[in-house]
Amino acid sequence: MLFPNPIRRLVLVNLFTTCLLALTLGTPVFAQNDPDWTKPFAPHLVIGNLYYVGSKGLASYLFVTPQGNILINSSLEASVPLIRESIEKLGFKFSDTKILLISHAHFDHCAGSAQIKKLTGAKYMVMDADVPVIEGGGVTDFIYGDSPKSLYPATKVDHSLHDGELVELGGTTLMAHLTPGHTKGCTTWTVKVAGQNVVIVGSPNVNPGYQLVNNTNYPQIAQDYESTFRVLKSLPCDVFLGAHGVFYSMESKFARISKDGPNPFIDAGGYAAYVADRERAFRDEWKKQSGNR
Repeated sequence: MLFPNPIRRLVLVNLFTTCLLALTLGTPVFAQNDPDWTKPFAPHLVIGNLYYVGSKGLASYLFVTPQGNILINSSLEASVPLIRESIEKLGFKFSDTKILLISHAHFDHCAGSAQIKKLTGAKYMVMDADVPVIEGGGVTDFIYGDSPKSLYPATKVDHSLHDGELVELGGTTLMAHLTPGHTKGCTTWTVKVAGQNVVIVGSPNVNPGYQLVNNTNYPQIAQDYESTFRVLKSLPCDVFLGAHGVFYSMESKFARISKDGPNPFIDAGGYAAYVADRERAFRDEWKKQSGNR
């Protein structure tokens, strides 16, 4: 469709201005907040002692134990009141958060960590390769470090995690799996809940602007993605979750929750299909950047 000349000129000017700002500020597409990231979503039971306490677009999870609770993903600074409200709506105390974990060191999953540490005194545990990024507030991120909109409050990490390390509290034991590429310390969490293998995927996505070939800031990025897909394909999964609800079709599954019906979050097939789809996308992009396509 062609716009009338004055409108077409305005559209072109706005497009040029947007591109110019992006180039000048180094602001990637990633840094533009999705409205769903701050849109409330009903907190709900996933399985056993595991609850969803995130927004419509950003996933946060709460494990409730007799010795206090484990929270995964602090999300945005603006997300903290929403997470707190979600926890309290479920009948739990925000102040009972004893351990804070994340999926990876991007602002949409960790910017609220400083606030949550201050409000709850939770011990902050982060995969070792992401610790420098977290403690620098994002400035050492291999792609987004020059983007002001991607930065967040620098937060002291209380414990550096290593691949395969266990995080235990009140009878709940999570394992941290290093699944790098999306960030150098991207973490996928596994845990057994109510007899089911739960996998919370960090992220296997190749974001716009990611350089998979000749990346001087992250030379082994492609090899790290390959490692990630090997790990993800090796994990037994019954309950499929992820750093964003869209990874596992959270909204549609939530709509199918019923008192007497099967748990919609048990979805081994959906997990396998998701991992296969993301690996195809990675390999297609790698071939494209390698000039083999």
